Amino acid sequence: MRIDLHAHSTASDGTDSPAGLVAAAAKAGLDVVAITDHDTTAGWAPAAEALPPGLSLVPGAELSTISVDPVTGRHVSVHLLAYLFDPGSAALVAEQTRLRSERRWRLRVMAERMAADGLPVDPDEVMSLLPEDGSAGRPHLAQALVRAGLVSSVNEAFGSYLGNGSGYFVARQDTMVEDAIDMIADAGGVTVIAHPFAYTRGATITVDVLAGLAEHGLTGVEVDHPNHDEETRVRLHGLAGELGLVRTGSSDYHGTNKTIELGDETTDPAALEELVARSTGYEVVTR
Repeated sequence: MRIDLHAHSTASDGTDSPAGLVAAAAKAGLDVVAITDHDTTAGWAPAAEALPPGLSLVPGAELSTISVDPVTGRHVSVHLLAYLFDPGSAALVAEQTRLRSERRWRLRVMAERMAADGLPVDPDEVMSLLPEDGSAGRPHLAQALVRAGLVSSVNEAFGSYLGNGSGYFVARQDTMVEDAIDMIADAGGVTVIAHPFAYTRGATITVDVLAGLAEHGLTGVEVDHPNHDEETRVRLHGLAGELGLVRTGSSDYHGTNKTIELGDETTDPAALEELVARSTGYEVVTR
């Protein structure tokens, strides 16, 4: 079986619609794909309705969280993948609603800063093109920069204008990772830290923090990811075994916003079975 547990649609910052995502997954020869849009479950229903025969869908989300290093006090962004949780959980709905509002506020402020500097960016136009029930992200602003001819690609936009060190960057108030793990557990779901040691993306959590999260109730860790080199994968594989964490692998597919294709990284079937066995909030969708 070919299983990809990390993919985004237009419900957040991917370029494939939810229906297009499952069609692309089938075309890529996947047996299972997870829809994991940022801080939203808006893509679950349309993806399930369009699911082609022979493909299974794992409903999920990628939650925006932060970790505080107990030694240095440093705040580190943690991308937390959540699967098979009850999307109607009151606490979770409230927090995801807050995060989506925060994302929209942040994007408008960044666009307004660019416009104030004379860049050909119209904040109202950027906001009007966002998915109505979806989650806004910097890739939406990156696409506006591409359309304006300022950059040739989303990656170039991040490197030139949207990175954490840019004068246009605006931080969010994300959920504490421990709180997010608790909310997903209470909603019957399971949690996996996405690309935890992707050093090229910025600051990462430490081994001690990962161990603490495992003790707190984290279910798994994304070992095989495009931003993990071979040395990192070997190290994470061993740590996962020591900490009792389920090992996953995923492409982190965003359509044309990234060069990664569906199925470029995959998860072992036994790992998916373990995630499903530990969840009670939602079921894998099959046709």
